[in-house]
Amino acid sequence: MDGKVAIITGATSGIGAAAAILFAKEGARIVAAGRREDRGAELVDTVKAAGGEITFVTADMGSDADIKAMVDTAVNTYGGLDYAFNNAGMGGDPALLHEYDDDNWQQVINVNLTGVYRCMKYEIAAMLPSGAKSEFGACIVNNASTLGHRGSELSGIAYTASKHGLIGLTRQAAINYVQQNIRINAVSPGATHTELLSGLLDQGPEAAAMLAAINPIGRLGTAEEVAHAALFLCSDGARMITGHSLPVDGGQMAHL
Repeated sequence: MDGKVAIITGATSGIGAAAAILFAKEGARIVAAGRREDRGAELVDTVKAAGGEITFVTADMGSDADIKAMVDTAVNTYGGLDYAFNNAGMGGDPALLHEYDDDNWQQVINVNLTGVYRCMKYEIAAMLPSGAKSEFGACIVNNASTLGHRGSELSGIAYTASKHGLIGLTRQAAINYVQQNIRINAVSPGATHTELLSGLLDQGPEAAAMLAAINPIGRLGTAEEVAHAALFLCSDGARMITGHSLPVDGGQMAHL
């Protein structure tokens, strides 16, 4: 990835932070986006201390203006855009559908689905001029979930619906832009040790064991493992892969 430019959203913790550090280690120049400026500053220090190049922008994935400014920062600072990992997302309320709050529904859909749509809209526009000039083109990876393929007693309706929609968005965009040398894929993590699961993990060892058992491998995934999957999909080694959602789930999808 030497000299290439990568946007990573939701970069202030978990999978996003791990991806920013990993992509920078591989030589990419990073535009990291997130809502928490203090966490962003810590990430910048970590990447720069390891010799990487990074710019942090404060951005809310529910804001069209913030998303456009994020992509503009990549183009104006580094001269273009080669990769994007649209990782940011939120869990929402786990309530049942008949009791679900409309405002929470809108918030989850706005971040998890509409936010990624907006990211892709501006990212693809930035990639189109350069994609055709590169041997292997540009690449976008969206962070979906195994809950984009199935339902779950533990998930709220908005989260599951948003992740199903995100996989559909990924596949349709992949078809639309494959001839423009832009590959578009998703990763679908299973139960992974991130802040999204912190509420359940804080309930104690039994809750942690219950979550780990969802993955047949018998443990939670790590943020770094998902980051490596995103890195692979962006790599030249994945140049024949587009429109795919790669499970990173310790066998969960194979078990269903």
